[in-house]
Amino acid sequence: MPELRRRLAKELDPMLRDKTGLSRTNRFICALILASLLMTILRTEITIYAGREDLFLIVDLVLTGLLAIEYGLRVWVCTENPAYRSRLAFVLTPSALIDLLAVLLILFSPIGNQGFLLRLARLARILRLAKLGRFSLAFHSVTQAVGRRAYELWLSLAFSATLLLVSSAFLYLIEGGIQPEAFGSIPRAMWWSVATLTTVGYGDVYPVTAAGRLFGALTAIIGIGLIAMPTGILASAFSEAFQERCRHNTAGTDDPMHPPAEQSRTTE
Repeated sequence: MPELRRRLAKELDPMLRDKTGLSRTNRFICALILASLLMTILRTEITIYAGREDLFLIVDLVLTGLLAIEYGLRVWVCTENPAYRSRLAFVLTPSALIDLLAVLLILFSPIGNQGFLLRLARLARILRLAKLGRFSLAFHSVTQAVGRRAYELWLSLAFSATLLLVSSAFLYLIEGGIQPEAFGSIPRAMWWSVATLTTVGYGDVYPVTAAGRLFGALTAIIGIGLIAMPTGILASAFSEAFQERCRHNTAGTDDPMHPPAEQSRTTE
């Protein structure tokens, strides 16, 4: 049994594979995930779904059942990975929680025609898309690099929130008395601020006074820099991740964050 679990762990966990690339089992799981997403997309088109409800139900149950089995097997073999000291530690990881939530929402989807809840349960299949990221070591390296830039990203978010509040307050003071429907309160003015700072510019509300237009132009210019700030941070993080990955690939290591399983056990 321990040998079976070890072999199955190498099939299911990309971090434990001795070779690069996905195993046949994980390629099959990726195909199941994509098939489930395709069924979710087609289900929203009434001309395709109407008259084929039973077929969609059967395929959904089969796909959900297979992915539920895959989740159970991952829980069983997770302790083969030195990163997880217990099965509970694995179950509480974000990727495992997403897997479990997607399965439970589908298996216990509302019975009958309960509108929003039923659609929410069906769209929970989209959560399975997050599973694909687990199969990519490059994706894992990128998420690690972005995590290192969390402080800079939070500063960017705080700066954006401050600008949003300031621009909304000024437009409320300048335009509130003239256009109470659009700028009669700070929360109302926030819609214009969001559209302007993100350079979307819907055009449904806009300042009409000279002072309001001047401030609006200034806000739009600031918005260009506001978008560039997190974009530059993320671009730098992505560049660092791929450069680091290339260095470790050259050195013969698959992943800088997770050394091969045999190497991990040797060091222990």
